[in-house]
Amino acid sequence: QVQLVESGGGLVQAGGSLRLSCVASGRIFSGSYLAWFRQAPGKEREFVGTIKWSSGRTSYADSVKGRFTISRDNAENTMYLQMNMLTPEDTAIYYCARSNSFATSADDFLAWGQGTQVTVSS
Repeated sequence: QVQLVESGGGLVQAGGSLRLSCVASGRIFSGSYLAWFRQAPGKEREFVGTIKWSSGRTSYADSVKGRFTISRDNAENTMYLQMNMLTPEDTAIYYCARSNSFATSADDFLAWGQGTQVTVSS
């Protein structure tokens, strides 16, 4: 069972940047996808983007396209989320998750990290 641990959250001013990390313990099979989700207070968990572990191919939600970038380091079993041009609407707990195939619904993900808080001040 792959376990996921996020880090890198914090407080940043609007327009700033943050980079989140998600370290996976255990083997990530080549066909797996890792993804970032976020959940703001009172809202449902929202898909941010995903990366296919083997190829590095990425896909993003429209709300973050052009501002956020997902990458991975296979040797370190780590996925990253580079977030630029942050706005207060990006404030949320950010989670990483794993699925066996391409998915954007939280219900399709099998393993989750504990989350890391990102707060963007105006």
